[in-house]
Amino acid sequence: MDLVDLIAEKRFIGQEFLTWLWWKSEERGGVVELPGEGDIVVVFEKHMLLEYGEGDSNESLICRGLQTELQEARTGLVMGKKLEQARIQLVYNDYEWNFTMAAALMEFRNVKLPKTGGETGNENDPEAREGMVLERIFLFEELIRLMLDLFRIFLQIRIGNEWRDELVKIRQWVGKAERV
Repeated sequence: MDLVDLIAEKRFIGQEFLTWLWWKSEERGGVVELPGEGDIVVVFEKHMLLEYGEGDSNESLICRGLQTELQEARTGLVMGKKLEQARIQLVYNDYEWNFTMAAALMEFRNVKLPKTGGETGNENDPEAREGMVLERIFLFEELIRLMLDLFRIFLQIRIGNEWRDELVKIRQWVGKAERV
């Protein structure tokens, strides 16, 4: 099996993670608990891409709008479409990231880093530039660390005995789209 086949075969993990994270974020009004860290704000916003089928029979559904308008995306889940890409806002401590997560490769796209005080420094000073670069690297690493922590929680639930109960809750949440 080559790498492309392996990615295609395992892409459901990223799709399930994004769906689980979306549900988890709505479960407590946008707040998700990270054990040992506290609460983190996770908001799905503006843009989602759902897909259904394989190869030539592949269908895509793009949902754009405010949070309240993402009802169309939930209806897509009811119809069997899989969440392939989502725009996410993540807030932790005093930092706010905005990014798009692609499910197949768990790929970060269009990352907007938090604003920091270092951005107003003197760009002509080599030490100030180095500090800005190091701060940006830290912010990227922090985003990746937080998302990996969320993914780790998901995987522990996914491979554990809790998954059946979690899946029932997710299906009930998705089912609310049919009743609205």
